[in-house]
Amino acid sequence: MITISLCMIVKNEEDVIGRCLDCVKDIVDEIIIVDTGSTDRTKEIVSAYTSNIYNFEWIDDFSAARNYSFSKATKDYIMWLDADDVLLPEDIIKLKNLKENLSPSVDVVMMKYNLGVKEDGSPVCTYYRERLLKRSKGFKWIGNVHECIEVKGKIVTSDIAVTHKKKKVPTSRNLDIFEKLIKKGKKLSHRELFYYARELHKNGRSDEAIKYYKKFLDKEGGLLSNYVDACIDLYNIYKKREENKKALKSLLRSFEHGAPRAEICCMIGFYFKEQKDYANAIFWFKLAYNIEKPKISWGSILHDFYDYIPCIELCYCYFKTGNIKEAIKYNSIAEKIRPGDKLVMHNKKFFEDILKKVVIK
Repeated sequence: MITISLCMIVKNEEDVIGRCLDCVKDIVDEIIIVDTGSTDRTKEIVSAYTSNIYNFEWIDDFSAARNYSFSKATKDYIMWLDADDVLLPEDIIKLKNLKENLSPSVDVVMMKYNLGVKEDGSPVCTYYRERLLKRSKGFKWIGNVHECIEVKGKIVTSDIAVTHKKKKVPTSRNLDIFEKLIKKGKKLSHRELFYYARELHKNGRSDEAIKYYKKFLDKEGGLLSNYVDACIDLYNIYKKREENKKALKSLLRSFEHGAPRAEICCMIGFYFKEQKDYANAIFWFKLAYNIEKPKISWGSILHDFYDYIPCIELCYCYFKTGNIKEAIKYNSIAEKIRPGDKLVMHNKKFFEDILKKVVIK
């Protein structure tokens, strides 16, 4: 059976660090905590789980801190988590099984990363991350912010999911790091162009965000999901400015980089729905519904855009065109996807009342 070092970097995580460590304390063989300047009870809480606590002077470089944590590991494989990550009960069982059965020939295990949780417990968005790495391969983190590892060797994909339960309020920290790097003359990589544009967008600097999104979109070789996200972000910027044609063109531009994704098709559907062009809206929502959700995609997948959203929107659009039969059909499909959903149940009662009136007449 393999052994696992859990390596984490933390700062002021007293509200969540215990929750995180409780999930894995009985699975991993050692816990390495690198603290980058906590002023709360983080280190005190962590000390109940491990004595391997190290201080690291923050230098605006997440990769440097993560690589330092990796350097302290001594076991066969390294697993990393953020303090606001958890493993749900079923994933704890899966991780235990993986540890018992993983072949030592494997270099990297990719695991799901679930962001956001709906009322039924299912994830809003999922993508894969390099989660378990063979220590002897010397994998290194790259990038000061939005850091990643360039994986190689024998890579396997697992259905184990790490669930991100974020509690902290967003700040300009990541943008500040990018700005300092640019001021020092750093040339942003293709991947960094995307994330810099996103940080600009999050911080309300839309003119600059547009510029960097376009720079990113002008280059090939990135993840399709990043191109999709960039096009949707541009759409939202232009819609806010009421520049509708530019908004639509931003969505259509995603087709330059790969096959249509349901997220984009739904956004185009929203565009035509807003224009009260229900025939076109129906076309795009139907296309979204009929696109097969990728079974394994290292890029992000927004699940509702592949089933619930197109169905509930088709219900509305068909109703607006007077086609009650099709409206009821798609509301029924939406009910199967989300039993008891408030909007679905509201629609269901509405249609039942309509049908009763027809029968009475």
